[in-house]
Amino acid sequence: MVAKFKRIFLVVLDSVGIGEAPDAADFNDVGADTLGHIAEHMNGLNMPTMGKLGLSNIKEIQGIEKAETPLAHYTKMEEASNGKDTMTGHWELMGLQIEQPFQTFPNGFPDDLLAQIEAESGRKIIGNKPASGTEILDELGAEHMKTGALIVYTSADSVLQIAAHEEIVPIEEQYRICEIARKLTMNDKYMVGRIIARPFIGKPGAFERTSNRHDYALKPFGRTVMNELKDNQLDVLALGKIADIYDGEGVTESIRTTDNDDGMEKFIQSVDKDFHGLNFLNLVDFDAKYGHRRDPQGYGEALETFDRRLPEVLEKLREDDLFILTADHGNDPVHHGTDHTREYVPLLVHHKGIVKGEALPIRKTFADIGATIADNFGVNMPVYGESFLDAVKK
Repeated sequence: MVAKFKRIFLVVLDSVGIGEAPDAADFNDVGADTLGHIAEHMNGLNMPTMGKLGLSNIKEIQGIEKAETPLAHYTKMEEASNGKDTMTGHWELMGLQIEQPFQTFPNGFPDDLLAQIEAESGRKIIGNKPASGTEILDELGAEHMKTGALIVYTSADSVLQIAAHEEIVPIEEQYRICEIARKLTMNDKYMVGRIIARPFIGKPGAFERTSNRHDYALKPFGRTVMNELKDNQLDVLALGKIADIYDGEGVTESIRTTDNDDGMEKFIQSVDKDFHGLNFLNLVDFDAKYGHRRDPQGYGEALETFDRRLPEVLEKLREDDLFILTADHGNDPVHHGTDHTREYVPLLVHHKGIVKGEALPIRKTFADIGATIADNFGVNMPVYGESFLDAVKK
């Protein structure tokens, strides 16, 4: 089969949900609406490029006009998996369906797990609670520097994060400790999605996290569309934390990014690459910096910044490129708590040949994206998902 599109670009706006999902009550998320509530807080979002693609045609967003002739086909997607975390959403995008959710630890990690990490690492542990990565350094950084004890904390995601000063615990040792924690949490008893090394530098009152962060994720529970692409000698470029989310499975080139701005810069550069396959970007700041910290102002400004850079991407696209924009879950910054929210996610599908974008049926699983990518490149279709390739070719 000859692919309709030589290159597919998939951009995940991490946590940019577009209204409560049908099963939101099961997740304590009735009323969640990430984009809607941010727009209300901002008295309207200034996102003209997303407007031209058709964002407000999916659901009207304050400040964003509905497009009379959308540049993209548009709809929204439900999540079929049992969960609302980053890994679950991303794995489903590539054709998996997760029935057993990853464990979260709102009250901290079990004492027996921490005792094992202490015994094998030779270092004590302090913290052990959900916390902001910057606030916990302000709280415990000085104690860590005095004692050498590891700062362990978690979040609303299924993550065990280990923070240590690079001058107190050398980076190689930090990575080794995270590998120990990964080994200890790969079973059904704990089922932690990711172990994250969170190195930092500086002095009390002026700590700064470094770019030496490293994620140790569980491998996907099955083969993904990315595996199929790679095994068929197609390219899979992974930008941002994509390689970490899939533990490197199905990745042919990994490009690290430090934040949304760096992610967009490297993504724009990557559009100039002559590759055949998938270019997959995650922009994490929406979630990590603004959603979890319940900062609708910062979130809205970050969305507007993304919109200002988006024309650079669209202008560089070739006639045989497909551009897909979506999200992996919600994280409504005015909702209760600091957790992700169970929401629909937007789906915008653009290519140069679209005269007028049309509404697509609401997708019942994120896996429809993976199925569409597999269909385009003629590789094995995932077990879950239904291709919408024929509907977006025109």
